[in-house]
Amino acid sequence: MIKCAVVGATGFTGIELIKILARHPGVSLAALTTRQEKPIPANHLVPELPKNNSLEVRSYIFTELARSADVFFICLPHGEAAGTVARLLSTGKTVIDLSADSRLKRPADYVTWYGHKHPVPAILEKSVYGLSEIYRQKIGEASLIANPGCYPTGALLALWPLIKKKLIELDSIIIDAKSGVSGAGKKMTDAAHFCEVNENFKAYKVNQHQHLPEIQQVLSEQSGRPVRVTFVPHLLPLDRGILSTIYVRRKKGVKPAALMRAFEETYGDETFVRFRGEGIFPSLKDVAATNFCDVGAVCSAEGGVIIISAIDNLLKGASGQAVQNMNIRFDFPEEQGLL
Repeated sequence: MIKCAVVGATGFTGIELIKILARHPGVSLAALTTRQEKPIPANHLVPELPKNNSLEVRSYIFTELARSADVFFICLPHGEAAGTVARLLSTGKTVIDLSADSRLKRPADYVTWYGHKHPVPAILEKSVYGLSEIYRQKIGEASLIANPGCYPTGALLALWPLIKKKLIELDSIIIDAKSGVSGAGKKMTDAAHFCEVNENFKAYKVNQHQHLPEIQQVLSEQSGRPVRVTFVPHLLPLDRGILSTIYVRRKKGVKPAALMRAFEETYGDETFVRFRGEGIFPSLKDVAATNFCDVGAVCSAEGGVIIISAIDNLLKGASGQAVQNMNIRFDFPEEQGLL
């Protein structure tokens, strides 16, 4: 039995983590934190907990927090997370960072995409990117796991089999992705206001979204050469979910059957990625409230390929994948607490 703490437990990702960890047979919830001064009963925040659950979400003193648990899930905003991550690492703890502060390997990229210097660039040398299906071996040995962003999770899992097998042209990738409003977090903004979102659909941060360098970093690493993509995110008038439609070109001489075989071979034994088959495409309802990523694909006679993936942005795109990474790191069955 390992002890877990959720730092920043009142946001969407923190609440989902509480739900999952509370039913996980291999862990106990040791600490839940908030920046609010007044304690919050955990079962007020998460009604699914039993009424006799005595956990509270509290502000903390760092020395007491560090002693409380073996693994820490950091659900703080980018820019605020890095300091806490660094302090916990210095005490020998395992940290799973759901913020953006541990993801980009080059501090200069962080400055470009987040608008300020990285608070603690030394942590980037220690971080392992936590896309479970691709980096499983490294995750199993990591002290700091950089949990991926939601858009990169859906896009990268759709592309990885074709990148790995070198079946597509790397200068042809277009990612057209649509997300529910919870992807923006709980903080109220004009763009997330009900009257702006309801009965509306729009693109935003076109080729300027902070998840773009994360996608390009992994694709470049996996292909062994720099990769640039076109990435257009859209906001759906829904609570949760991401549907990504991805357009690529297959290399000359590559048959459609080879692409379908790449998906089948890559994901045939994976618990949480389901290849639906050629011409069979997922919807958001297929993956809602699950840790699954569903993928379908089709090829055109002219060489084009369309791949569609669907995830729940709060689970496979955040908290579910974080627990999947914890399971890998601590040698639990990978699906424990998630199925």
